[in-house]
Amino acid sequence: MSTPPNTTDGNENNDDELRLRSSDYVQPPAWYHVDDFVSMGLGALIIVVAAAASFFTRPADLADLMEAHQAVKSQLMLLEPSAETFSADRKQILKQQADIEGQMTSMPLKSWLVRPGEWKGDPRSAFSKNDKSIVPPLVATFAVMLVLFTMTTVVQKQSAIKFALGFCGVFSLALLSYVLAGQEVVKHYNLEYALWAVLLGLLISNTIGTPKWLSAATRTEFYIKTGLVLLGAEVLFNKLLALGLPGVFVSWVVTPIVLVSTYVFGQYVLKIPSKSLNLVISADMSVCGVSAAVATAAACKAKKEELSLAIGLSLIFTVIMMVVQPFIVRASGMGEVIGGAWIGGTIDSTGAVAAAGELVGSTAKDVAATVKMIQNILIGVVAFAVAVYWVSFVEPSVDGQRPRLIEIWHRFPKFTLGFLGVSLVMSFLQSQGIEGKTLVSGIVDGTTKSVREWLFCLAFVSIGLESNFREYRKMLASGKPVILYLCGQTLNLVLSFLMAWLMFEVVFPNAANELMSK
Repeated sequence: MSTPPNTTDGNENNDDELRLRSSDYVQPPAWYHVDDFVSMGLGALIIVVAAAASFFTRPADLADLMEAHQAVKSQLMLLEPSAETFSADRKQILKQQADIEGQMTSMPLKSWLVRPGEWKGDPRSAFSKNDKSIVPPLVATFAVMLVLFTMTTVVQKQSAIKFALGFCGVFSLALLSYVLAGQEVVKHYNLEYALWAVLLGLLISNTIGTPKWLSAATRTEFYIKTGLVLLGAEVLFNKLLALGLPGVFVSWVVTPIVLVSTYVFGQYVLKIPSKSLNLVISADMSVCGVSAAVATAAACKAKKEELSLAIGLSLIFTVIMMVVQPFIVRASGMGEVIGGAWIGGTIDSTGAVAAAGELVGSTAKDVAATVKMIQNILIGVVAFAVAVYWVSFVEPSVDGQRPRLIEIWHRFPKFTLGFLGVSLVMSFLQSQGIEGKTLVSGIVDGTTKSVREWLFCLAFVSIGLESNFREYRKMLASGKPVILYLCGQTLNLVLSFLMAWLMFEVVFPNAANELMSK
């Protein structure tokens, strides 16, 4: 069973060990008590509501728009590749196509799922858009999320009143994080909401201490798991085909090499005492940051403070890399395609990847985001591999017997199945012509993306509230976790660049030019 990372309570750890070592099968709790299943159910509910809202509010002139879209598509197919104006004509036709698709896409919930915008001198301007107040939609966003998550606490037989009270505080901190991230100077330096959310949480937990009433709503893993199920709607397999083999090699070959190498380095060179800490840091740094860290922590039963430390390191280096890497790409002249692939394969956060790619160019942003999305597909694969490895080789045996094989299923983070399932369904819909494509756009751009970003912000606030520097003192005393991250990320940077250069310049030399012409 996938459970949250262990606390430092000795009795709970002993209970886990007894369950692992016993040959008697222990009846797992009901499915509705397990965060993984509840997060999948909640994510599915949000997607179904978004799909229904988008489907039943399609424009009345849909048939005319489809006919116009087909005409533009025919023009694109007839475009002569050898013409001197090929690139300009193609861009113009693609713009017309995108405009028509935008008119066909219905997003009725988008205006009610908002977050604070940009501001310069007066933070109150963050709560208006086009001279129109966004306070009512913000209240609606809060109310919907409060109702949904309070329902889950009822299902899981927890105190709904305590959670609702705590959620008001956590949501307020998330809201403040978005306001701080929207300031003009802050936004210029790409200091995203995730950093401010963690810092606000840390400020409270390391000064006055996190109040008990607030702790009732600090459900880090549940927020992230639900957000990851929704992220599946954005990870479409047609994106994998867009970059082809070069993108797959950058994402799927380098990542496992870096993950295994970093873990081995931590165990046999640095001799990090905690194997779970070693593995969570390695997965966080090599795969895709927080998402991979949570999945891996569940599979190897890492302690809560170990997960928080790995995520903290990831956020710090993400901020540094998203500023430094675009500068290196521009200064070295490596090009937007190779630079974008390099950024996408190394920076942890998907949002940070897009922001860093944008600093290089539009093509770099698209390539970077696509590489990161392809890399995100590995979340479930890595989690399963970790569960198998941990049960087979790491968990202690009793009387020469290893834990039962069913323990692999218990350890496997089942929410990753929801992530994969949503990705497959959305990829199928995306392939069903223009109607399917616009329906997916309506679901993602109109609902799930906004909800996911709020969930991740709530998770980052919770991480800060649950983290105390005193807990990290022992783990950081030797400096080994930081050295592990630095060495692993250095290897990741080198191998990702070499693979991007090899794929886009040597093995598939025309791939870069084809991408630049799109």
